[in-house]
Amino acid sequence: MSTLETRPDALLALGHRPAEADASSQDPPDDGESWARRNALGLTCGLIFLVLLLAQSLTGWHAQNADLEAHAQGTVSYLTYLGSGGFAEATFENFESEFLQMAALVVLTVFLIQKGSPESKKSGDERDDDPETHRNDPDAPWPVRRGGVWLKLYENSLFLAFVALFLLSIAGHAWGGTAQFNEEQQLHGEATISIWHYLTTGQFWFESFQNWQSEFLAVFSIVVLGIFLRQRGSSQSKPVYAPHAQTGD
Repeated sequence: MSTLETRPDALLALGHRPAEADASSQDPPDDGESWARRNALGLTCGLIFLVLLLAQSLTGWHAQNADLEAHAQGTVSYLTYLGSGGFAEATFENFESEFLQMAALVVLTVFLIQKGSPESKKSGDERDDDPETHRNDPDAPWPVRRGGVWLKLYENSLFLAFVALFLLSIAGHAWGGTAQFNEEQQLHGEATISIWHYLTTGQFWFESFQNWQSEFLAVFSIVVLGIFLRQRGSSQSKPVYAPHAQTGD
């Protein structure tokens, strides 16, 4: 009998997992659950987002018309408001902070730990096997089976996606903020400015920083409060019985 056959730990060191370990890491069978049930969390969050975005647009529309009336200007339609700088600026400045928060959380948790937090991996936890060892796994995502540059990109694809969304949101914020700023300048009979000029104004960075700081406060709160507090049944919490010093879920 070979050494590897008698040493399961040697198999693990080479990136091979016992069959029962692989099985335990996979989702259980659907057992007849509906598509909506299997995707309830994403659907619910998406629906809440759409409802709140609609509420934001309607209240913002009424607020803008009230401002226009105060300056003896004609009001605008709802569709016109949706294409306005005011709506774009208010929407994208919030989007950018959310995507910055998620990008930062994804990449910081690669390198940093927080003892006792369910949001952190344990010290010394590499989290993933070498994906190259799963290249022949038929259930592995295509980039893993393809290897090379595709695998490298896929290894960091979550972070890269959030960075791309953050940059797109920054661009939307800059465009909307410039348009909104220029609309106000015109109401007061003053000169308009370019988008590049707006990027250098205190107004643009004030709008960004006021949202960025709140997002990192939220991250700090869940990372630290999760050490001591629990929510039974939540994937964002340690088990209720878990000691405070236990790191990870």
